[in-house]
Amino acid sequence: MSDCSSSGTDEDLDPELELLDELGGKLSKWTNYIHGWQDRWIVLKGNILSYYRSADEKEYGCRGSICLSKAVITPHEFDECRFDISVNDSIWYLRAEHPLLRQQWIDTIELHKAESGYGSESSLRRHGSLLSLTSAASGLSTTSASSFKKGYSLREKLAEMETFRDILCRQVDTLQKYFDNCADTDSKDELLRDKVFPVDNLKGPLGIDFKGEAITFKATTAGILSTLSHCIDILVKKEDSWQRRLDKEGPNSLINEEEFFDAVEAALDKHDQIEEQSHAERSRTSRQISLTPDTYSSISTHKYLTKPHSHTSSLSSIDLISASDDVHRFSAQVEEMVQSHMTYSLQDVGGDANWQLVVEEGDMKVYRREVEENGIVLDPLKATHAVRGVTGHEVCQYFWNTDYRNDWETTVESFQVVESLSDKAVIIHQTHKRVWPATQRDVLYVSVIRKILSTNENDPDTWLVCNFSVDHDNYPPSARCIRAKINVAMICQTLISPPEGDKEITRDNILCKITYVANVNPGGWAPASVLRAVAKREYPKFLKRFTSYVQEKTSGETILF
Repeated sequence: MSDCSSSGTDEDLDPELELLDELGGKLSKWTNYIHGWQDRWIVLKGNILSYYRSADEKEYGCRGSICLSKAVITPHEFDECRFDISVNDSIWYLRAEHPLLRQQWIDTIELHKAESGYGSESSLRRHGSLLSLTSAASGLSTTSASSFKKGYSLREKLAEMETFRDILCRQVDTLQKYFDNCADTDSKDELLRDKVFPVDNLKGPLGIDFKGEAITFKATTAGILSTLSHCIDILVKKEDSWQRRLDKEGPNSLINEEEFFDAVEAALDKHDQIEEQSHAERSRTSRQISLTPDTYSSISTHKYLTKPHSHTSSLSSIDLISASDDVHRFSAQVEEMVQSHMTYSLQDVGGDANWQLVVEEGDMKVYRREVEENGIVLDPLKATHAVRGVTGHEVCQYFWNTDYRNDWETTVESFQVVESLSDKAVIIHQTHKRVWPATQRDVLYVSVIRKILSTNENDPDTWLVCNFSVDHDNYPPSARCIRAKINVAMICQTLISPPEGDKEITRDNILCKITYVANVNPGGWAPASVLRAVAKREYPKFLKRFTSYVQEKTSGETILF
């Protein structure tokens, strides 16, 4: 940490001076984790606090400024020379040369606030509000087979079968009487004596007309076989129709919303139970494995992960991600998606009436904007979260890298990398587990990881993973699954609270702000109330599960900035 000295005298900082004067002095300001504390020229005029690289560079314009109207000034609890100024999400960490000078700055700033007609708002949170979500909700399907009725054609054929059955039963009775009488001794003698049946009437013993019975029996059995064959064909067709109706999603579902929701809830609960058991098993296994930077590199399938914990090497992971060689046939779409998310996804939704806060659990907030198109629910979801002890790079790395997908993703049945477009962009096909009565879904999408450098030294750099649907000749939609369309982004920023003095940064100094957004077209109809209830349940669980997984994997590891 560089030594700091104030070029302003005690008289310059006397709070009793006229507030119209411009007050200036040198303070140390925390810039970032690479450069640490740097001397800056701080200017206070009215209720505006500005800073410059040095007093000599004032003519080139300030490097940043904040309005003190709603600022919160907080003396540091342990560092007697430091004080922090926060306005919503913007925080300036400042340090004077000695405690007396710190107090003079604090008193002067508070006096300017008061004289400007504003008071201190101690109720403001230190890190302000978070950013915002949505993800991929699997769509749902329809129908209970018990509700189907037989078609008219099948009823007609069954009636024919009833008639044939009656005729056949009468014939069987007649023949049975003949066989019973043949078993009688006298009848046997009579049959043997005649040797052949009389030709004139073709009647045997007991006056049975064998020719007529044979013709009738043959016609009856032919009719039965024909009708039975027809019935089988109808039943096969009906079975196909029933299966299509069972899998087909549409507003004419034969299962009501309450039954639909109960079925989905039961299926999700079963999946959760299975996942908890497998997670406990994986946790026992993973505790026996410690990933070093070398082993980390050896299992990676992407070059950017080589020695991820070495942020001091000449060709670090940060350098690779920031490189401009990510050129492929989807490059234009990737740039468009990244810019869109950086522009719109990070916007605060607090004052937008179109966004509804549906879940709030601690630092996590989940918002939803209700959108339907042709009866299909397309609700964009937006979630914000804050996780301590991990960086934005680490969160995005584990979200993007398919080596770890099965460790935290519980809804995927199978996935594979279809094509590697570059070191930081791949095409992935994944099939999601079926949740009855939902039809199974699959998605085909480009997944890209990026680092967006900040244009202002007061703002953190941004790590982003963007997943959006594309088409691929080798993976057309299948008849077994409904192809969903997604546009998902995991956006992370790392906030660092400066350590005391010259101490190294630890995970206790790190806070990762996460914005997760998901626009999903499930590709089929499902009851809107069910789809929204499932999203409300599943998105918070996903964020908590995934971020806990990242915390567990990075605990004890070198920080990957």
